[in-house]
Formats: sequence, structure tokens, C-alpha cells
Amino acid sequence: MSKEFVHNTLLDNLREVFIRGDVPPGTKVPEAELCERFGVSRTPLREALKVLAAEGHVELLPNRGARVHVLTLEEVDGLFAVAGALEALAGEQACQRIEPDALAALEAMHDELRAAFRARDLAPYYHANRQIHEAIVAATRNPILQAQYAQLNARIRRIRFDSPMTEEIWSRAMAEHEGMLNALQRRDAAAMSSILKTHLMHKSEAILDALRAEAAQQRPVKSRRATASANPPA
Repeated sequence: MSKEFVHNTLLDNLREVFIRGDVPPGTKVPEAELCERFGVSRTPLREALKVLAAEGHVELLPNRGARVHVLTLEEVDGLFAVAGALEALAGEQACQRIEPDALAALEAMHDELRAAFRARDLAPYYHANRQIHEAIVAATRNPILQAQYAQLNARIRRIRFDSPMTEEIWSRAMAEHEGMLNALQRRDAAAMSSILKTHLMHKSEAILDALRAEAAQQRPVKSRRATASANPPA
């Protein structure tokens, strides 16, 4: 087993720890516990933490280890602004480059999404939603875009918020997904790009509203902080 393989495996495992919120935002990273959990020494663990610090998941503390980064509302807003631009570009390029088998697979994912929406079943809806967005990016066959999206999406997946999925929000999101599929089938790059950008803007607005409402119920010192989750619905 190569050193690079061990490093990349550890990196993936640690990233998921922070994405899932196993170590809460603002908490010091329990190095000894993680070393034991993944069967590594502190040296490879700290090397992985340096990478995760560059990705925005943790903050390195001089001579005191690391702590999980706490996202501010401003950062959440910025993340979605960039995500919207990336997905708009992905939609444009997907229309130009998607292969027939990839389009058929995406249509099947959309059928799952539609069925979950009609049944008002959130768990499979979330799953299909995430698959669709990732499939659109994969269809670009643009490795640079894919790498940037993966890194950004990992940070977005950390965002936790408590907001009910209202009928209005859900119906609008589903209508936007219908529009995405239609634009992709017609290879209408301009329409696909516009729909995706609007879709991410609506998603951002809903999440920021929920985070602000949560912050308003907390102490003032926490009002600018957003706790970090699994990919929210879109």
C-alpha cells in the first residue's frame, strides 16, 4: 500500500468526518481519537489536516493542533454565489458535451426525483437531487470544473440548518428541475445555464433565511455563525 494511497484515503475519511459534523464546528480536532480510529500516527494525520485547512474545513492553531472551522453567514453566501456560477457553467458545457448514455442515466435520476416529490418523501428526493447535480457536472467532462465543484460542494455539504420544506419551496425546486431536464434534452445551453444559476440562488436564499432565523434565537455572539450538513435539498 503506497504512502500516497494512505494519505488520500485518510484525507477522504477525515473530510467526511467534518462534513457529517462528527466533530462539531468550533471544536478542537481530537487528534489522538482520530489516529486510533483510522490506524495512523500523528504525522500523516497532521499532513492531512494541512490539506483540509487549505480547503476551509479546519483552522490550524500554532502549537495547539486544529479546530473545525465555523462558517459565517457571509461565507455561506459566498459559497453559494460561486457554486451558482460553477453550476451555470456546468449546465452550459453539459448541454454541449453530454453523451446519450449519460443523458439516459440522468433522465432515470429525474424520474426518481419526480416520484419522491409526488410521494412527498424527502430522503429519496435529497438523494436523487444530489445525484442529478453531480451528474450534470460529470457530463461536462471538464476535469478542472469537476475538481473545483467537488471541493466547493464538500464545504456546502457541511451547512446545517433547520427549516421546513414548504410546499411553495419544494414545488418551485421541482419545477426548476423539470426545466433543467428539458433544457438538457434540447441542448439549450443558455436556458440550462440560466435555470441552474436561478436554482442555486433560490437555494441560497432559503438556507440563509433559515440560518438567520436560527441565529436570531441564539445569543448575539453567535448571530454571525452558521453551523455546518448533509447536502440540503434543491
